[in-house]
Amino acid sequence: MTTKTPDIRAPGDVDAAWLTAVLAADGVEATVKSFTAKRVGTGQIGDSVRFKLAYEGRPQGAPASIVGKFPSSGAESRQTGVALGNYLREVRFYQLLAPKALIHTPRCYFTDVDEATSDFVLMMEDLAPAEQGDQLRGVSLDQARLVVREAARLHASHWNDDGLDALPWVSGSKAAPPSQATPEAVAGLWEAFKHRYAARLKPHCQVVGDWLVTQPNFAEAHVGPRCLTHNDFRPDNMMFGTAAGGHPITVLDWQSFAYGVGATDLAYFLAGALDPAVRRQAEPEMLALYLDTLMEHGVSGYGMDDLKRDYGRGGYLLFLTAFFAAMIVTQTDRGDAMFLQMLESAATHMLDHGATA
Repeated sequence: MTTKTPDIRAPGDVDAAWLTAVLAADGVEATVKSFTAKRVGTGQIGDSVRFKLAYEGRPQGAPASIVGKFPSSGAESRQTGVALGNYLREVRFYQLLAPKALIHTPRCYFTDVDEATSDFVLMMEDLAPAEQGDQLRGVSLDQARLVVREAARLHASHWNDDGLDALPWVSGSKAAPPSQATPEAVAGLWEAFKHRYAARLKPHCQVVGDWLVTQPNFAEAHVGPRCLTHNDFRPDNMMFGTAAGGHPITVLDWQSFAYGVGATDLAYFLAGALDPAVRRQAEPEMLALYLDTLMEHGVSGYGMDDLKRDYGRGGYLLFLTAFFAAMIVTQTDRGDAMFLQMLESAATHMLDHGATA
């Protein structure tokens, strides 16, 4: 008899009985007869697999396919996911925070994590025919407007919610363990990044990076409201609806969320996903849209001057993430191109807004 509490297992150990139990865990009573599995997505820290399902008499409401997320098969990337607490953090998000986050996230059929080993599994709805965004391709202005509103809803959901400070698996909370990204470690990774990418590193990026690693308290200098932030808010972690269907915007990859500054997500996204010339022209509209959406969801006492201050500083996280991640995950050609694009976009944003002054 199939149990309705699945265990944690790797993609290669998945069988039809286990998939049946996964569906039952979220109330879908259906017997999986067979399936096919194929890796999807371009995740750096986790591996995603689409399981196409065949049933013994498919009942109404049973999905044609589901997507599972697992620890990375790359040893270096997996070690990073474990060391940074990414796997535990994402599971806890879906278990405890997603229902109140006010934004669209995938339906979660089953998720669990072994805190001792960091083995985890996350089984979600297949969002196709929606399509994954692409950091290198960027987004349209219509897509950017969807994302900006979604960011504001996320941030409004836990605006100044100091209850997050009590949760050790929330980055930036008072209960979180000390970050492994010490000033010495960050400076060392920047030097290694400069050495690896010397032939491709643009001068303005080196100027910004050399300055940023001398500012170990840059992030902590914020004085103002905090909220639930995604912290890797970029097109690769989003699914966009298409002419064939799908929800307009769904945000994925909750491995890095924090109790932090909402406008940092906004800068992270707009700096990285729009061409700088387009971004400069669109910023007034996007910031006004973000602020209006915050107010629609009950946020008060936060004005445009506050937003411009926080947004102007916010590009630093995109810059840090780009060189930090490049040096601690398994290296790939696409990863190289993506991290360099993020770095260049962030440096331009920071200089545009005088963040290094």
